[in-house]
Amino acid sequence: MVGNMTASPAEKLSPVKAERLTAVKGMNDILPPDSARWEWLEGKVRHLMQRHAYRNIRTPILEHTQLFVRGIGEVTDIVEKEMYSFEDRADKHGDHDHLTMRPENTASVVRAVTEHNLLYDGGKRLYYMGPMFRRERPQRGRYRQFHQIGAEALGFAGSEVDAELILLAAALWTELGLTDWRLEINSLGQPDERARHRAQLVAHFEQHADSLDEEARRRLHSNPLRILDTKNPAMEAVIESAPRLIDFLGTDSLAHFDSLTAILDANGIPWTLNHRLVRGLDYYNLTVFEFVTDRLGAQGTICAGGRYDYLIEQMGGKAAPAVGWALGVERVLELIREQGDSISFPTLNAYAVIPQRSALPMVTKALQALRAAGVSVQMHAGASAEDLGSMKSQFRKADNSGAEFALIFGATELAQGCVAVKSLRGEKAGGRQVQTLQPLSDVAAWAHTLRGPVLPDAA
Repeated sequence: MVGNMTASPAEKLSPVKAERLTAVKGMNDILPPDSARWEWLEGKVRHLMQRHAYRNIRTPILEHTQLFVRGIGEVTDIVEKEMYSFEDRADKHGDHDHLTMRPENTASVVRAVTEHNLLYDGGKRLYYMGPMFRRERPQRGRYRQFHQIGAEALGFAGSEVDAELILLAAALWTELGLTDWRLEINSLGQPDERARHRAQLVAHFEQHADSLDEEARRRLHSNPLRILDTKNPAMEAVIESAPRLIDFLGTDSLAHFDSLTAILDANGIPWTLNHRLVRGLDYYNLTVFEFVTDRLGAQGTICAGGRYDYLIEQMGGKAAPAVGWALGVERVLELIREQGDSISFPTLNAYAVIPQRSALPMVTKALQALRAAGVSVQMHAGASAEDLGSMKSQFRKADNSGAEFALIFGATELAQGCVAVKSLRGEKAGGRQVQTLQPLSDVAAWAHTLRGPVLPDAA
């Protein structure tokens, strides 16, 4: 009966062309070959962290909203305006969790260290890599999903660890070939010193209330220190004449700062005292610092951090000192481009040319043996199930792949139990590219020759 007939899959398809889906604004795909730059940077970081005895930590992207309200500070742009927060679905009791996609990772690291009691046997040096999320207006070097690499040293109170972290960042710039940067540092002192400075700062700004913009007036009594970080040129005079925090520091805070700068001087790290450097997060005390460049316009800070001795206790853990920094991956990669990209990526060693499908079982076995021996090799694959393509088209793809060698699994070669190995980039012999035959019975014996620029001439 007609009424019992079911529509075919093709008939179920809508005749209207589906709307093309795109990424969320400010959240970008990282595609080959650009993704190789990210892998290169991440590899440099891993090796550097290992040499400095920092170990990897990975925290969840989603955390309870209260973690960041308590850790970052309720009266901050991040918490007030920028966080991606939502109410989770109700559990069986009807309760909802308030969750946030992490806007930064220090609070998450401290939560993890506290929750798992990682400091029970002494201080820890940790590093992380991963995406962060803030709802900002996307612009060059500033995205809604952005990536940070960070280093945190928890359980250490001395200024030598502040210096160690700054030296670690400076060593990374050397590894990456970056030279166009400067280090700005300041000291925020301790809470009681900041309280005395705060009172004088509020009084100063109240006397110049007519010079304050709307944002500064809003922050005047909630977070006046952040007014010093304004980018409004109309407030330049009132900011420059404001009381300086360093003038309110006591003996211990000044000694910490002087000890830090002495270590930097001994290691040849140039620095500038920036009285207006206060950082955007509430948890800092004593040392704060930024690595800045003039090559990236308004987004000139490529790495920033400082000491946060009270955050662990603030998160419910046993009081312990800590210091750390985070760098913006997108900004660092952009700076590398600006200074002249000298990144050297590993090339593909070989491309397998396969005239006939019947050879595929033997070909894949040989390629797996080569890969196990450390050779990077790409197998040709046809556009259709029936056709692998002509030898000419396969050689064109081999050449375009950037591979050093073509592996030719032709019927003649396979009948001899061999593969023809042809140099695609090396010197020519008699006007032709060097080509040799290699036995498939012992791939491991000659695999190493594919990792060199040119195969030796056939004997």
